[in-house]
Amino acid sequence: MALRSNWRLFRRMQDCAAAAASLIYAVAVINAWSLLPGPQTLKVERTLLFPGLFLVASFAAILLVPMVRARLSRHLWVSFLAGFGQSVISVLAGIGVLAAAAVFIFWQTWSAAQGGRYPAGAFSGYGAGIGLLLAQTILVRRLERDPAIRAQIEESPSP
Repeated sequence: MALRSNWRLFRRMQDCAAAAASLIYAVAVINAWSLLPGPQTLKVERTLLFPGLFLVASFAAILLVPMVRARLSRHLWVSFLAGFGQSVISVLAGIGVLAAAAVFIFWQTWSAAQGGRYPAGAFSGYGAGIGLLLAQTILVRRLERDPAIRAQIEESPSP
């Protein structure tokens, strides 16, 4: 049997969230590069190197630590069953979270350009969040390949 449309919507929502977060991050780095004071090495460290380490750490911890992987997989399954990513309201809620994070990182960059604290924490936190979203895209596909869950997906009603 083919996957039901509600599962495809859920899976697409996970993919789109990871892609959107990555694009927002890329724009934030470009914006930060033009606004933030300091040498290029500092900008590379705070916007690319450290956040990249947090992204890799988040991604690896989720996929390599069995308890974390199991809990997040369970969360994803329950989210699917609850209808997340399958309705206009849930999609708008997901976009709202990404938008709020984007506003925060752009505000932090603007504040640093005005003499405030350097936004290293905002960039690193966002990097860790992207690692989480990327891991979720992989876990959704793993759930899909599990025979017991796949049978439930194929039997679930369409929206």
